[in-house]
Amino acid sequence: MAGSVWKYGDNVDTDVIIPARYLNVSAPEELACHCMEGITPEFPSRVQPGDLIVAGGNFGCGSSREHAPIAIKASGVTCVVASSFARIFYRNAINTGLPIVECPGAVQETEQGDRLSVDLEGGVITNLRTGRTYPTAPFPPFILSIIEAGGLVPYTIRRLGVVGPLGA
Repeated sequence: MAGSVWKYGDNVDTDVIIPARYLNVSAPEELACHCMEGITPEFPSRVQPGDLIVAGGNFGCGSSREHAPIAIKASGVTCVVASSFARIFYRNAINTGLPIVECPGAVQETEQGDRLSVDLEGGVITNLRTGRTYPTAPFPPFILSIIEAGGLVPYTIRRLGVVGPLGA
Protein backbone atom coordinates (compact mmCIF):
# COMPACT_ATOMS: atom_id res chain seq x y z
CA MET A 1 0.00 0.00 0.00
CA ALA A 2 1.19 3.51 -0.77
CA GLY A 3 -0.26 6.94 -0.14
CA SER A 4 0.22 10.55 0.85
CA VAL A 5 1.01 11.42 4.45
CA TRP A 6 -0.99 13.36 6.99
CA LYS A 7 1.59 14.13 9.72
CA TYR A 8 0.79 14.53 13.41
CA GLY A 9 2.76 14.80 16.64
CA ASP A 10 2.66 12.91 19.93
CA ASN A 11 -0.37 12.02 22.04
CA VAL A 12 -3.09 12.23 19.38
CA ASP A 13 -6.02 11.09 21.48
CA THR A 14 -9.28 9.47 20.49
CA ASP A 15 -11.20 12.70 21.24
CA VAL A 16 -9.47 14.47 18.35
CA ILE A 17 -9.61 11.39 16.11
CA ILE A 18 -13.40 11.28 16.53
CA PRO A 19 -14.95 13.84 18.90
CA ALA A 20 -17.14 12.40 21.68
CA ARG A 21 -20.27 14.11 20.33
CA TYR A 22 -20.26 11.56 17.47
CA LEU A 23 -20.07 8.44 19.63
CA ASN A 24 -23.80 7.85 19.16
CA VAL A 25 -23.09 7.35 15.44
CA SER A 26 -22.35 3.82 14.29
CA ALA A 27 -22.24 4.19 10.48
CA PRO A 28 -18.58 4.19 9.36
CA GLU A 29 -19.34 6.64 6.53
CA GLU A 30 -20.77 9.17 8.99
CA LEU A 31 -17.84 8.74 11.37
CA ALA A 32 -15.48 9.40 8.44
CA CYS A 33 -17.15 12.79 7.93
CA HIS A 34 -15.80 13.85 11.34
CA CYS A 35 -12.50 11.99 11.46
CA MET A 36 -9.58 14.08 12.76
CA GLU A 37 -11.72 17.25 12.73
CA GLY A 38 -10.70 17.85 16.34
CA ILE A 39 -7.10 18.47 15.23
CA THR A 40 -7.34 19.09 11.46
CA PRO A 41 -10.78 20.47 10.54
CA GLU A 42 -10.14 20.10 6.81
CA PHE A 43 -9.15 16.43 7.07
CA PRO A 44 -12.59 14.94 6.29
CA SER A 45 -12.95 16.97 3.11
CA ARG A 46 -9.35 16.62 1.89
CA VAL A 47 -8.27 13.08 2.79
CA GLN A 48 -7.98 10.81 -0.24
CA PRO A 49 -8.44 7.05 -0.47
CA GLY A 50 -5.06 5.45 0.14
CA ASP A 51 -3.65 8.26 2.32
CA LEU A 52 -1.70 7.41 5.46
CA ILE A 53 -1.47 8.96 8.90
CA VAL A 54 2.03 9.31 10.36
CA ALA A 55 2.24 10.34 14.01
CA GLY A 56 4.52 10.48 17.01
CA GLY A 57 4.23 8.52 20.21
CA ASN A 58 1.15 7.29 22.05
CA PHE A 59 -1.20 7.60 19.05
CA GLY A 60 -4.79 6.76 20.01
CA CYS A 61 -4.44 7.50 23.71
CA GLY A 62 -7.46 8.49 25.76
CA SER A 63 -10.83 6.78 25.76
CA SER A 64 -11.19 3.22 24.57
CA ARG A 65 -13.45 3.57 21.58
CA GLU A 66 -13.57 1.48 18.45
CA HIS A 67 -15.06 4.52 16.74
CA ALA A 68 -11.55 5.99 16.33
CA PRO A 69 -9.99 3.30 14.10
CA ILE A 70 -13.34 2.80 12.33
CA ALA A 71 -13.44 6.52 11.47
CA ILE A 72 -9.84 6.47 10.23
CA LYS A 73 -10.39 3.39 8.07
CA ALA A 74 -13.72 4.68 6.70
CA SER A 75 -12.07 7.99 5.76
CA GLY A 76 -9.93 6.08 3.25
CA VAL A 77 -6.70 5.99 5.26
CA THR A 78 -5.03 2.65 4.55
CA CYS A 79 -2.45 2.61 7.36
CA VAL A 80 -1.29 4.50 10.43
CA VAL A 81 2.45 4.65 11.07
CA ALA A 82 3.43 5.94 14.51
CA SER A 83 6.34 5.92 16.92
CA SER A 84 4.07 4.07 19.35
CA PHE A 85 0.39 3.38 19.93
CA ALA A 86 -1.80 3.36 22.99
CA ARG A 87 -2.36 -0.32 23.79
CA ILE A 88 -6.15 -0.27 23.54
CA PHE A 89 -6.04 1.65 20.23
CA TYR A 90 -3.59 -0.90 18.84
CA ARG A 91 -5.97 -3.77 19.64
CA ASN A 92 -9.04 -1.87 18.42
CA ALA A 93 -7.27 -1.09 15.14
CA ILE A 94 -6.47 -4.75 14.48
CA ASN A 95 -10.00 -5.77 15.53
CA THR A 96 -11.49 -3.34 13.00
CA GLY A 97 -9.02 -4.21 10.22
CA LEU A 98 -6.99 -0.98 10.24
CA PRO A 99 -3.30 -1.67 9.60
CA ILE A 100 -0.98 0.10 12.04
CA VAL A 101 2.80 0.02 12.15
CA GLU A 102 5.28 1.23 14.77
CA CYS A 103 8.38 2.78 13.21
CA PRO A 104 9.95 5.78 14.99
CA GLY A 105 12.63 6.24 12.30
CA ALA A 106 10.10 6.60 9.50
CA VAL A 107 8.05 9.00 11.62
CA GLN A 108 11.05 11.25 12.35
CA GLU A 109 12.08 11.50 8.70
CA THR A 110 8.64 11.85 7.10
CA GLU A 111 7.04 15.18 6.27
CA GLN A 112 3.45 16.21 5.62
CA GLY A 113 2.60 15.35 2.01
CA ASP A 114 5.37 12.76 1.52
CA ARG A 115 4.33 9.50 -0.08
CA LEU A 116 5.05 6.29 1.79
CA SER A 117 4.87 2.67 0.75
CA VAL A 118 4.16 0.17 3.53
CA ASP A 119 4.81 -3.55 3.13
CA LEU A 120 3.03 -5.18 6.07
CA GLU A 121 4.14 -8.70 5.21
CA GLY A 122 7.77 -7.82 4.56
CA GLY A 123 8.07 -5.25 7.35
CA VAL A 124 9.42 -2.38 5.23
CA ILE A 125 8.34 1.25 4.95
CA THR A 126 9.70 3.29 2.03
CA ASN A 127 9.57 7.07 1.77
CA LEU A 128 8.97 7.53 -1.95
CA ARG A 129 10.20 11.16 -1.84
CA THR A 130 13.58 10.37 -0.28
CA GLY A 131 13.98 6.73 -1.28
CA ARG A 132 14.86 5.81 2.33
CA THR A 133 13.62 2.52 3.70
CA TYR A 134 12.82 1.66 7.31
CA PRO A 135 12.56 -1.85 8.74
CA THR A 136 9.64 -2.63 10.97
CA ALA A 137 8.31 -5.80 12.53
CA PRO A 138 6.20 -7.66 9.98
CA PHE A 139 2.77 -8.77 11.09
CA PRO A 140 2.39 -12.46 11.84
CA PRO A 141 0.27 -14.28 9.25
CA PHE A 142 -2.79 -14.57 11.52
CA ILE A 143 -2.84 -10.79 12.14
CA LEU A 144 -2.48 -10.17 8.39
CA SER A 145 -5.44 -12.51 7.89
CA ILE A 146 -7.55 -10.47 10.31
CA ILE A 147 -6.61 -7.21 8.56
CA GLU A 148 -7.21 -8.67 5.08
CA ALA A 149 -10.62 -9.95 6.19
CA GLY A 150 -11.58 -6.43 7.30
CA GLY A 151 -11.37 -7.07 11.02
CA LEU A 152 -11.87 -9.70 13.69
CA VAL A 153 -15.62 -10.21 13.17
CA PRO A 154 -15.40 -10.85 9.40
CA TYR A 155 -12.31 -13.01 9.99
CA THR A 156 -14.14 -15.12 12.57
CA ILE A 157 -17.24 -15.45 10.39
CA ARG A 158 -15.05 -16.63 7.53
CA ARG A 159 -13.16 -19.10 9.73
CA LEU A 160 -16.34 -20.55 11.19
CA GLY A 161 -18.11 -20.70 7.85
CA VAL A 162 -21.13 -18.89 9.25
CA VAL A 163 -24.03 -18.46 6.84
CA GLY A 164 -26.84 -16.07 7.61
CA PRO A 165 -27.32 -12.42 8.53
CA LEU A 166 -23.71 -11.97 9.71
CA GLY A 167 -22.00 -14.38 7.34
CA ALA A 168 -21.73 -15.08 3.65
